[in-house]
Amino acid sequence: MTKHKIVFMALLAGLAGHHAGWAAVTAEEAGALAVTLTPLGAERAGNADGSIPAWDGGMTGPVAGKALGDIPTELFSDDKPLFQVSAANMAEYTALLSDGTQALLRKFPETFRLDVFPTRRTAAASQRVYDNTATNAIRCQTKDGGYSIEGCIGGTPFPIPQNGVEVMWNFLMRVEAPSIEYRFKNIVGNADGSHTLATRNEIAFQYPQYYEDATAESWSGEYAMFRFNTLEPPFKAGESLVIRDSIHQKNARQAWQYLVGQRRVRRAPTVSYDTPDFVASGANYFDEVQGFFGALDRYEWTLVGKQEMLIPYNNNGFVGAPLEDAIARNHLNPDLVRWEKHRVWVVEANVAAGKRHAVPKRRYYIDEDTWLIALVDGFDAEGKLWRTTQVTPFVVPTIPATLIKTATVFNLQAGTMSVIQALNGEDFRAVPRKPETYFTGDAVAAESSR
Repeated sequence: MTKHKIVFMALLAGLAGHHAGWAAVTAEEAGALAVTLTPLGAERAGNADGSIPAWDGGMTGPVAGKALGDIPTELFSDDKPLFQVSAANMAEYTALLSDGTQALLRKFPETFRLDVFPTRRTAAASQRVYDNTATNAIRCQTKDGGYSIEGCIGGTPFPIPQNGVEVMWNFLMRVEAPSIEYRFKNIVGNADGSHTLATRNEIAFQYPQYYEDATAESWSGEYAMFRFNTLEPPFKAGESLVIRDSIHQKNARQAWQYLVGQRRVRRAPTVSYDTPDFVASGANYFDEVQGFFGALDRYEWTLVGKQEMLIPYNNNGFVGAPLEDAIARNHLNPDLVRWEKHRVWVVEANVAAGKRHAVPKRRYYIDEDTWLIALVDGFDAEGKLWRTTQVTPFVVPTIPATLIKTATVFNLQAGTMSVIQALNGEDFRAVPRKPETYFTGDAVAAESSR
């Protein structure tokens, strides 16, 4: 047994003695994180035929070559596709394809395809994140019907999930740098194949649970806060939005908006759930940003299981491409999107009793190594496939973490798409953290009055 595993098991034993009464899993079960599971909860071993390799620690440290800020954009540039999936041969791969991916292959048979590359399990995090995850495994718990959590800090809260809502919390609390800044564009793809710039923005994100000095006892529970300013088009330039999200259902989201025309900051309680996203000209819902964005309480979450699937992965090259190359007429450019075979958790969301949502049923596919949403399918009230989302993750080895920002939402019935937070041609950097007072409506009001 390695020194790290010995320390890990001793830590679990000590915590078990203190929290055994309400542990999410037992210390013995959590011990698998040092043996058969990765420190974040994925299966260490590869699959039966070797097409998914064993996890070897992932990718960390500086990477040579071109970069978009802190994102290296030439990872695996010598790799060649193992095979392609198209409308002509998709029947051979149905078991590996989501309903939404199959629908796109059928809808755009001449232009949409999947280039499938060797699977590279690049997921990694810092030792501090691994240690926190080990602690979380037997200390974190859900409350308020699963819509709040407590006892968690600085890592995956439920690395050995027992139900669907725990998997979704793993996504919401995914590994991030404590503070980042980037610029992005939102692009609307129209039914005729034309594209429209909705907005270009600059944004600062902060993740307090990943502060170096954060503890479960001192942390307020706010797990994400951001503030952005719109740069383009001219008639929207200067608009701002501030959001602070919490693990506590009673205070799940606070939001403030500054509108140039009104010259005042106002509370924005509707910036959530299925409200059309005005940052993207209403082409998607707010909770479709980054795969899922906001509170969980509109749905009941069912853990369907785990399966092997083809998903977008290691898309550093896509992020580094010029925007005009990255987006084709009706979908992302298949020459630039890297697909790989990975194991994913499948979680089904159905509208909870007494609640409402424009998309009454969704199915989420969540990568086991990173807890990142890879694909989402949305169904209408009649159970027909209506929407599908592709998320294009990228590796930032210097954090280290695998991150997502860009999500592309396809409205299959209308024939439109919304490319949300496209980083192409912009910038992305981990930065020193700001005072949390920066992420308030008062701060926006003070700045706008100058």
